Amino acid sequence: MKKALLVIFSVLLIDQFIKIWVKTHFFIGETYYVFGLNWFQIHFIENNGMAYGMEFAGKYGKIILTIFRIIASGAIAWYLYTLIKKQASSFLIITIALIFTGAIGNIIDSAFYGLIFSDSTLYDKAVLFPSSRSYTTFLYGKVVDMLYFPIIDANWPKWIPFIGGQPFEFFSPVFNIADSAITVGVFILLIFQKRLFKKPEAPSTETPPEPNTEA
Repeated sequence: MKKALLVIFSVLLIDQFIKIWVKTHFFIGETYYVFGLNWFQIHFIENNGMAYGMEFAGKYGKIILTIFRIIASGAIAWYLYTLIKKQASSFLIITIALIFTGAIGNIIDSAFYGLIFSDSTLYDKAVLFPSSRSYTTFLYGKVVDMLYFPIIDANWPKWIPFIGGQPFEFFSPVFNIADSAITVGVFILLIFQKRLFKKPEAPSTETPPEPNTEA
């Protein structure tokens, strides 16, 4: 339980601290090159949809996605609770805690950021707890993304059919700490699933041989 709570609160604290700092210090679209590196950028954007900037279109799509996130997070929380009660491996508990924390991190943005922030624009930085009206209502807030790693920014070779000469970028999505926690947790599940979900061996029912008492 202590390890799960440590993961949840530490990752959530880092995620929300960075989001609030970026939202109150950056204009929409503003970029900061960390250590002067082109491939390590803080690039402030907001999205209405899923992880890594993917969109779920429309006003109703937004509310459906947010409600789905809340239901899914509740299911993950229950699963995490059952793992702790069953005294599952710490590795599995921490992995599920990462996924749960990532989901909660983005739910906080969607549920509350519209209520506690003014709008972020190309010309105005957001204000936390503005004296005037906040930018939207409950469950309609935007998710804050800022981590951008365009490691490769080049063009496809011209000899490649259809895409030759066109721009190519890797890694193009802009994401946040919550997205990273979900991704790391899912990758751990995929890579170590045999180890994480290994069934305990049943105790042997064979009668041990009697000791030889002959002289």
